[in-house]
Amino acid sequence: MTVNYIGKKTVIRDSFKEYAEKRLKKLGKFFDDDPVVNIIVTNHNEDETVEVTIQSHGMFFRAERTSDDRQTSLDLVLDVLQKQIVRNKERLEKRLKSSMDFTAFGTADVLEEEVVPATELVKTKKFHVETMDAEEAILQMNMLGHTFFLFRSPETGEINVVYRRKDGNYGLLQPLDD
Repeated sequence: MTVNYIGKKTVIRDSFKEYAEKRLKKLGKFFDDDPVVNIIVTNHNEDETVEVTIQSHGMFFRAERTSDDRQTSLDLVLDVLQKQIVRNKERLEKRLKSSMDFTAFGTADVLEEEVVPATELVKTKKFHVETMDAEEAILQMNMLGHTFFLFRSPETGEINVVYRRKDGNYGLLQPLDD
C-alpha cells in the first residue's frame, strides 16, 4: 500500500503516520494489488478534517470526516471507507459474477489540474474518459461521492453524463446528433 500524506495548515507527525498505516492495514485485505492511498489532513481552528482517497484498479473510494482530534477523524473515515468498499465490492461481484476483472472499469486518472484566474471558473480538470455503460458510471459516481460522472457510451462512442437527481434517482445526459 502506497500512502501519501498532505497537511494543509498543519504538520503531520510520524506518530500519526504510524497510526494511519496501522489502521490502513485492515483495509489491505480488500485489495489484491498495491492501492494508492492519499491522506489529506486539514486544520480548521480547533477542528481536524481527514480526507482519505484510495485508488485501486481504477476504482476510487473516498471519505472525509471532521472532529476535534485527527486520529478520531481518521477512525471515522476508515469506518466509512470499509463499509463503502464492502458494499461496492459485493455489488461488483454480483453484477460481474466474478468473471470480469476490475480493470475493465478503466481509470479516471487526473492528468492535469489547473486553477484558472476567472471570477466564475475556479478549477479545471482534465482526465481520461473511459468507455462503460450507464450502470457502471453510476457505480463509479457513487464510490467517488460525486453528483455526476462523465463517461463514453460503448454503443455510440459519444460522451455521456450520469447525474444524481434531487429526488434520489439518476439521470443520463446524451448529446443530440445534428
